[in-house]
Amino acid sequence: MAKKEVTVEQKLRALYDLQLIDSRVDEIRNVRGELPLEVEDLEDEVAGLNKRLDKLNTDLETIDDGIKSKKNLIEEAKALIKKYGEQQKNVRNNREYNSLSKEVEFQELEIQLADKHIKEFKAQIIQKNEIIGQTKERLGERKEHLGHKKGELDAILAETEKEEKALIAKSEDYQNEIEERLVAAYKRIRKNVKNGLAVVPIERGASGGSFFTIPPQVQMEIASRKKIITDEHSGRILVDQELAKEEKEKMSTLFSKL
Repeated sequence: MAKKEVTVEQKLRALYDLQLIDSRVDEIRNVRGELPLEVEDLEDEVAGLNKRLDKLNTDLETIDDGIKSKKNLIEEAKALIKKYGEQQKNVRNNREYNSLSKEVEFQELEIQLADKHIKEFKAQIIQKNEIIGQTKERLGERKEHLGHKKGELDAILAETEKEEKALIAKSEDYQNEIEERLVAAYKRIRKNVKNGLAVVPIERGASGGSFFTIPPQVQMEIASRKKIITDEHSGRILVDQELAKEEKEKMSTLFSKL
């Protein structure tokens, strides 16, 4: 659908209104600041700590299985020692006796080795439990911190979400009223300049936020509102102070109703 013909002044007013709307959205998002990222990081950390606890508990189960296995081995070795001891009572010669003695000795070594492994496993359990305790403490702290940060974020969202959505809708409405070429230029400038200010008024003989003085002749051209003029240093679109004041008052009324 073709856009209706509008004057340069109307275009400047629409662009500055769009800037004021988008700047208000920026302000709202700045209030949230790093909170969404902080919450996301804390959620990732909590998930990581829970995963670590799961692994540590799995390790404990594996160690416990290892202890049970070694205890079974000890019981089997003791049974064999008893069996070989009984067999030694009925041997027919020294060779058979010595052979059984070696079997008994081997099983005793197996018991010693299993006991050693059980002690090592128990030491690992103590170490793992210490780490689990530290991890649980850390997890509790991080969960509490996450709760606080989520509360802060939820409170800010409750205050600003409705206004932000309304402003974004208004921004889209205003963009639809401005020719695509100007909207594209506005977005490009906004992306490339500090604070996202693509349309600025002249303040004390310089473009808003700049220290570069604008020649009086150019200032007069800007005040005449006959053509769109950009700052040669920053590329920002310039409007006169009176127009800016009028639009700020108008948009202030609009914002108060959102």
